[in-house]
Amino acid sequence: MDYDTMDVEEIGPRVMIREAAGDRADFTLGNVDLAFANSLRRTILAEVPTMAIDLVEIDENTSVLADEFIAHRLGLVPLNSKQIEDVYYTRECDCDQYCENCSVTLTLRAKCTGDEVMKVYARDLVVEEPRPNEWVGKPIITDEAGLGVVICKLRKGQEISMRCIAKKGIAKEHAKWAPTSAVGFEYDPHNKLRHVDYWYEEDPVKEWPISENGKWENPEQEGQQFDFEATPSRFFFNIESVGNLEPDAIVQQGIKVMQQKLAAVLQELSGDDNRNADGDADGFGGQEPDGMNAGAGYGADQGYTTPYINPGAASQWGGGATPYGATPYGHSGWNQ
Repeated sequence: MDYDTMDVEEIGPRVMIREAAGDRADFTLGNVDLAFANSLRRTILAEVPTMAIDLVEIDENTSVLADEFIAHRLGLVPLNSKQIEDVYYTRECDCDQYCENCSVTLTLRAKCTGDEVMKVYARDLVVEEPRPNEWVGKPIITDEAGLGVVICKLRKGQEISMRCIAKKGIAKEHAKWAPTSAVGFEYDPHNKLRHVDYWYEEDPVKEWPISENGKWENPEQEGQQFDFEATPSRFFFNIESVGNLEPDAIVQQGIKVMQQKLAAVLQELSGDDNRNADGDADGFGGQEPDGMNAGAGYGADQGYTTPYINPGAASQWGGGATPYGATPYGHSGWNQ
C-alpha cells in the first residue's frame, strides 16, 4: 500500500514561526478554531504572571515629583520574570505581607551633589538578597548605554531613598504586570469570510490595503461563490515583549494558564472536591469568606442575620443593630 498518497487529516494545532527575535515573535497558528486562538491571545495579554514593583516604602524624597508619582513610575519598570514559577503569589504565601518566597526587594538611593541635573535610571535599582532565584526582580535594561528607563531627575541638594517590593501578579490585576506591549492578531486578511464590513468613501481596495499577512493566503477570485459554511482556520500572531519574558516563554506560559483553567472546569464538572483550599487552579477566587456557610442562602431568615454568621454589632458611633448591621448615627432601626 502506498501510504504517501493517502489523504491524512491533520490532528492538533499547527504552528509555523515566521520571525523570531529576543523581544518579538511572529508566527501563524493553524488547525484550530477562532475561539481557541482568541482565548490564547486574551490569556497572553492578561493572565501570564510576571514580576513588578507593588509596594514602595519611601524614606526620603526631596525631588519635585510627588511620592505617588515616583511610585507609579517604579511600578512600570519591567523586571526580569524568568522562572517565575519559583515565586509564590502573596495570597498563597504564609507570611503576613511579603517575604523572600513571594517577593523581591530593591533599593533606590540617589543624591545630586553637583550643579548639573542628575538623572536617576532603572540601573540604579539594586536587588537585595535573598530572592527566589538568580533572575527574578532584576530591572530589564536593553539600551546600548546600559542605563534603562529614567525614573526621575534631581537638582543639587535633592535626594531620594526608597525601598521597593516587587511581587508576582498578572495584567488582569494591573497593567504593570503585562508581559507584552502589544499582541498583533489577524485572520482572513482578504476578508473572504465577510467578517467585517469596511466603511469607505470611494474605493475600499485603495482605502483598506491588504496587510502583509495577505501574502500567506490566496485572495478571493472574481465571481467566486460565497461559502456560508467556511470558518477561519489560520491565525496570524505578532507578539512583542516588554523584556521581562522572552516571546516563546510568554506563549508557553499562556498555554499553561489555559490548561490550568480548563483543568479547573473539568474538575468542577466531574464533581471532584479535591481542590486547593486557597482557590482554583490559577490561584484566583473560588474560596468562601471565612465563617460563611457554603450551603446557606441569603433569604432564609429575611436578612436578619448575614452570611458571615454574626448579626449586626454596634459601630464606632454606638449605633444599635439593624437587619443590615449597625446604623452609623446611633439609631436602632429603620422604623423611627
